[in-house]
Amino acid sequence: MPSAADQSAPHGARPGQFALLSQRRFAPFFFTQFLGAANDNLFKFAFTVLVTYQLQISWLEPKMAGLVIGALFILPFVLLSATAGQWADKYDKAMIMRGVKLLEIVVMVLAGIGFWMQIVPLLLACVFLMGLHSTLFGPVKYAYLPQHLSERELTGGNGMVEMGTFVAILLGNVGGGLMMGIPQTGVHWVAGSCFAVAFIGWLVALRIP
Repeated sequence: MPSAADQSAPHGARPGQFALLSQRRFAPFFFTQFLGAANDNLFKFAFTVLVTYQLQISWLEPKMAGLVIGALFILPFVLLSATAGQWADKYDKAMIMRGVKLLEIVVMVLAGIGFWMQIVPLLLACVFLMGLHSTLFGPVKYAYLPQHLSERELTGGNGMVEMGTFVAILLGNVGGGLMMGIPQTGVHWVAGSCFAVAFIGWLVALRIP
């Protein structure tokens, strides 16, 4: 039986995958995913720069900071990926994505406090929570597209998401590094940017059908 996307697509029409960015069934999802990936990496890279080059912390050596931050981010994937997959099967995927984006806003508020006051344990907790955010979003990301794209659109749609993810990672890392290089106010720029990206991501997620 053809999917709803198959039925809505004109017979024989094969537009390029970039045409999906003009369609509501794809564009809000794409930009929600894009902003989430950018924010993950903006936050992580800025925090890594902070504890590696700008703070002197006796219990977290600079050479170990990247390892600790990476491990905390990955830990929720190890612990909760299976549970996240069950939730993705059980509940409405758009609802899950909106809930995850609300979680991201809360985490970025906490991270902003951590950056402004340079509370490293709070920022480490936020790394774990952002890993949780990505863990919950992951299964929904893979399940959403087959439900909303036709079979002939699916490969192009997946390619667009992968491309967008890597561009977002690059932009997040570059943005985090550049902002942390701003003398004295770098952490303030990072805090504000992380919250702004999270909030915009939630607004975009409200458009997901």
